Formats: sequence, structure tokens, C-alpha cells
Amino acid sequence: MERVTETGAQTMPERHERSQWIAFAVMVAALLAAPFFVYPLFVMQALCFALFALAFNLLIGYVGLLSFGHALYFGWASYLSAYSAKAWGFTPELAILTGTLTAAICGLVAGSLAIRRQGIYFAMITLALAQMMFFVALQAKFTGGEDGIQAVPRGYLFGVIDLRNDMAMYAVVLVVFLFGFLFIHRIIHSPFGEVLKAIRENEPRAISLGYKTDRYKLIAFVLSATLAGLAGSTKAIVLQIASLTDVNWPMSGEVVLMSLVGGLGTIFGPIVGAIVILTMQYKLAPVGEWVLVIQGVIFVACVLLFRRGIVGEIAHKLKIRL
Repeated sequence: MERVTETGAQTMPERHERSQWIAFAVMVAALLAAPFFVYPLFVMQALCFALFALAFNLLIGYVGLLSFGHALYFGWASYLSAYSAKAWGFTPELAILTGTLTAAICGLVAGSLAIRRQGIYFAMITLALAQMMFFVALQAKFTGGEDGIQAVPRGYLFGVIDLRNDMAMYAVVLVVFLFGFLFIHRIIHSPFGEVLKAIRENEPRAISLGYKTDRYKLIAFVLSATLAGLAGSTKAIVLQIASLTDVNWPMSGEVVLMSLVGGLGTIFGPIVGAIVILTMQYKLAPVGEWVLVIQGVIFVACVLLFRRGIVGEIAHKLKIRL
């Protein structure tokens, strides 16, 4: 039975839930209309990076674990997706699945090592593992070294839908993104998600209540890596290329920036952050390497002026959860 106040107003949890579903409906409507007003390839790229940021935010925003090596899962999923599509002739769905499973395996191995430590030590372990795999990608023959894997065929989805058509490809990317979004939304609003938040707030207390926190953190780590891999795999098919940029450490820093700008611990924040950062890179492309300096200034401004991020500040002002 739903509880209401004496005046018939909604309770706070109901208000939060209602505001999230309204925001979701607005987002879906905007994404359905976007390819008719914005270059579809840019929107597809933005959705892939938004899913990547959502996956990262699941780990840092709801478990409190800062990973500096998420490019490992994004990049290696991209490589395996591209290679399986180009060299093995896999259909797009199988190529994406191959890359996603690769990220899940990498996440299981890396997570098993990293969760033994906390704080800065956890972050440094994830960074070290990611850089180690970057040098593997640089030297391995199948990755193409500095040239990467180019001219990746989009192929036919389920052998029927021609993904060389940008609108067909956009529909697939939108479905993948919405699946990832709703999956993460379900995770954080489940009993499992509540335990993750408890670990973030006070891990010793969670342990005292009988929860095996290392097991929960490992599951969250693998889920985050898997979803990051889904984003990387899809990106490789969309842009038809997998390169060292995907697996290098600046990519890990970029996803941190996306989450911070949008708002850590919010479900819509990483999406806004990804769109803002990609738009900024696109608009400021003529200034070359100065884009990195500008990103650094934005990062400092976010930390100093609005720590909750764009969506976090809006939600705080409206007293709702986004």
C-alpha cells in the first residue's frame, strides 16, 4: 500500500522514482529524435562512451572503488570484437559478444587481484594492470600495433539487417545502450545494490552484519568491466576501428572525467558527462593537444565549484534523485 502524507502528496522515495522515470522518458524521446538533427555517427559514439561511463560509475559511484584502468576492458573488448568480425568473419552480434566476454574475463582476473587492496593501492593496481595490457596490445601482431585494426566490417545483424546503413546501426546501438542503462538501474535498485552502497558508506559495518564484502566487490567489478566491454565492442563495430587509443591510460582518465562532470553516484550523470566531453572534443578539435589542457581545467573547476557534477547539482537543487 503506497504511503502518502496527510495532504495526499507523494512520499520522498515515490517522488525520486517518478522523477527518474520522467527523466528516462525524456532521454529516450531525445535519443529517438537525435539522428534526425545530429550526425548519427557522433550520437552513436556518444552512446558508446555514455555506456562506458555508466559502467565505470557503477564501480566508483555505488561501491566507492576508483579504477584507473578501465581502458583495459573497453580497449581489449574493442580489439577482440574488431578482430573476430574482420579475421574470423563473425556476425556483428557474435563479435560484440566475443568482446564483451573478453572484458568479463579480464575483469575477473584483474578484480581478483585488485580488490585485495583499498584506496590508492586499489587504483594503482588497476592502472598497472591496464598499462601492462597496453604494452601487450602494442606488441601483439593481431592488434596491428600503432595502426590498430581498421576497416572492420559492420556486416549483417542476425544475417538479415544491413548495418552499413547508419540508421540501422543507430537502432542497434540505441538498443544496446538502453539495455545497459536499464540493467545498471536494476542493479543499483536491487538488494544487491543496497549492499554495494552499504560497503561504500561503511565497509567494516557491512562486514559486521555478515556480508562477504570482497565477494560483492568482485561481482561489481566484473559487472562494471563487462559493461565497459559491451561499450568497447559496440564502438569497434560502429566506428569500424580498434586502436591503441582505446586501451591507453588517457582513456581511463577520460571516463573518470565524464563521470565527475556528469555527477558521481547518479544514474544520468555519466550520460551527460560523456556527451559534454565528446562535444567539447569535437568543437575544440582545431586546437589540437590543447583539448587536454582544457579538459584539465574543467576537471579542476568541477572539483572546486560543483563537486556533485552537472546532474548532481540539478538533482540537489530540485531535491530529487537522478
